[in-house]
Amino acid sequence: MGTQGPGDYNYSQASVDEKLAKQKAVDDWLPITSSRNAKWWYSAFHNVTAMVGAGVLSLPYAMAELGWGPGVVILVLSWVITLYTLWQMVEMHEMVPGRRFDRYHELGQYAFGEKLGLYIVVPQQLICEVGVDIVYMVTGGKSLKKFHDTVCSSCKDIKLTYFIMIFASVHFVLSHLPNFNSISGVSLAAAVMSLSYSTIAWAASVSKGVQSDVDYSYKASSTSGTVFNFLSALGDVAFAYAGHNVVLEIQATIPSTPEKPSKGPMWKGVVVAYIIVALCYFPVALIGYWMFGNAVEDNILISLEKPAWLIAMANLFVVVHVIGSYQIYAIPVFDMLETLLVKKLNFKPSSALRFIVRNLYVAFTMFVGITFPFFGGLLGFFGGFAFAPTTYFLPCIMWLAIYKPKRFSLSWCTNWICIILGLLLMILSPIGGLRSIIISAKDYKFYS
Repeated sequence: MGTQGPGDYNYSQASVDEKLAKQKAVDDWLPITSSRNAKWWYSAFHNVTAMVGAGVLSLPYAMAELGWGPGVVILVLSWVITLYTLWQMVEMHEMVPGRRFDRYHELGQYAFGEKLGLYIVVPQQLICEVGVDIVYMVTGGKSLKKFHDTVCSSCKDIKLTYFIMIFASVHFVLSHLPNFNSISGVSLAAAVMSLSYSTIAWAASVSKGVQSDVDYSYKASSTSGTVFNFLSALGDVAFAYAGHNVVLEIQATIPSTPEKPSKGPMWKGVVVAYIIVALCYFPVALIGYWMFGNAVEDNILISLEKPAWLIAMANLFVVVHVIGSYQIYAIPVFDMLETLLVKKLNFKPSSALRFIVRNLYVAFTMFVGITFPFFGGLLGFFGGFAFAPTTYFLPCIMWLAIYKPKRFSLSWCTNWICIILGLLLMILSPIGGLRSIIISAKDYKFYS
């Protein structure tokens, strides 16, 4: 019978300790887990910045395609369902004692298994985050161009491509901020700007008054056109409620102890954020549609040509807000890429690695944004295809898989209703979005 010397135990213990130390060093370097000293109000403005995107400006247009009745119902239902699914995610962050699910895919792996969880969550999360960043590249460029054209109407016309490049140049600098807490100043400015330009959008609409030839009937002349527009508008609404992709990552920055878990301050921040979201979305969507009817543009600021100084200011606010939003969605992508390179491909965690990865990512989103700047159609397509699952029903499926509520109980029924509505949204809205991309692309010249 063999005996084990005390040295063997010390050796294996030392190797485990070394492994853990190495793991901790990597976690302290990665952007999501490197800083855990956020306050509850960080959660509020990070969530506002993530949620209230430039999509709010397309809500009156979505209302025009949905009509009064369905439009109001879908807006309110979306607000309620996404608040409920967000609450579930906040609750699930620390449901296993002594463990935190700092990333969406980690929760997915716990719910569906190591491999399947990755396959289900990571592609959808990447489509959402990279998709949002591409759309924000276009939005930032368009808003900069609108600002330039409004302030200097007699100036020589500059191509949109150059404005997207100017917008991207900011991110070549900001992307090197290490983690969520280091962008809190940018995020706070972005949250304030989103409330400001939303207020400008509806207040300027009110001062303009109901247009003399206002028409609330559907814009499309054919039934098929009306149906496709309706489906595309569903995608716009889904895109407007798209903050769930980064919620666990935001919660990961809040300190947590068994006595004071992070879900308390996180939920407080989420409630404040959702009140601000309602103050941004509902007035813009309803007042914008009420004043302009079906003649409203896919960006409400375009319908409000005057007063010029106010529209220029609103566009500048949009630019500042989209800068913050881009970063909020980019950090989880940086975290995924850096985790892959350091943990799987054994690269050394270094600032050189971070510099190359992040610059390549910004360059990629800029290139795609310049190539396909069909703003409205992209929103509808991405909105249904990727945001519906991660926002409307994936949290519900995880909740059912992990908590296993009793069949036909309130929790079970609520989650299944959300899953069915979310699935319908995911299947139907990309159809409308794809059609409007095809229509826009017919007469589009690349890099014009």
